[in-house]
Amino acid sequence: MSYPEPMNAARPLAVVTGACGRLGTVLVDAFLTAGYRVIGLDRTVSEAISVPVLPFSAHDEQSVEDAFRRVGTEYGVPALVVHAIGTWAMKPFAETALSDWNRVMEINLTSTFLVFREAVRLMQGADEPASGRLIGITSKQGSLRGVAEQAAYSASKAGVQRLVESLSAEMSGTGITVHAIAPSMILFDGGDGQGVAAEDIATHCLHLATEAGASLNGRTLLAFGE
Repeated sequence: MSYPEPMNAARPLAVVTGACGRLGTVLVDAFLTAGYRVIGLDRTVSEAISVPVLPFSAHDEQSVEDAFRRVGTEYGVPALVVHAIGTWAMKPFAETALSDWNRVMEINLTSTFLVFREAVRLMQGADEPASGRLIGITSKQGSLRGVAEQAAYSASKAGVQRLVESLSAEMSGTGITVHAIAPSMILFDGGDGQGVAAEDIATHCLHLATEAGASLNGRTLLAFGE
């Protein structure tokens, strides 16, 4: 599969959260192929990944702050940040404990807030005018309609979309744009079924990172497959 060229010619930096996960590894490979320098952020470091990975907990404020501080100090200001960490849960509403609800909200929504906030701070603190792309992952449940027995998941992913829209409006005209991709089921290793290939998610991210992608500020790309 061919990938779009990065928006800058001088090997821009991409940061991928959840870099050691199934989607994260696909994103890392795609960004490397497209000519980016890539840094991963994850709670565990896998020897199978070929880029530096900084350890962090995505829903712990201090951990996220420390990780982005290291990114800025050791590697520079990212041109692209893709937040690929998330979780899925299914349970009847009446059986959903507050701890279940909080866990899904922390991993899906609070982590997006923290990662985006620190990325914006880093991009705005650069000597040059602020610029960059932030991309979050929502879902079909979050972008179109919630699903039965998935209250926490549907609400958390809807929150990601609203966060993207709010932040994109706030960042309008600054050079920082904010986007979301809403897949249905993500298919790995050529898996069958109704969904979208992980490689296609990577291609969508790279398109958003081009200069043309800036015109999609605040938009959620629906990637539902057939």
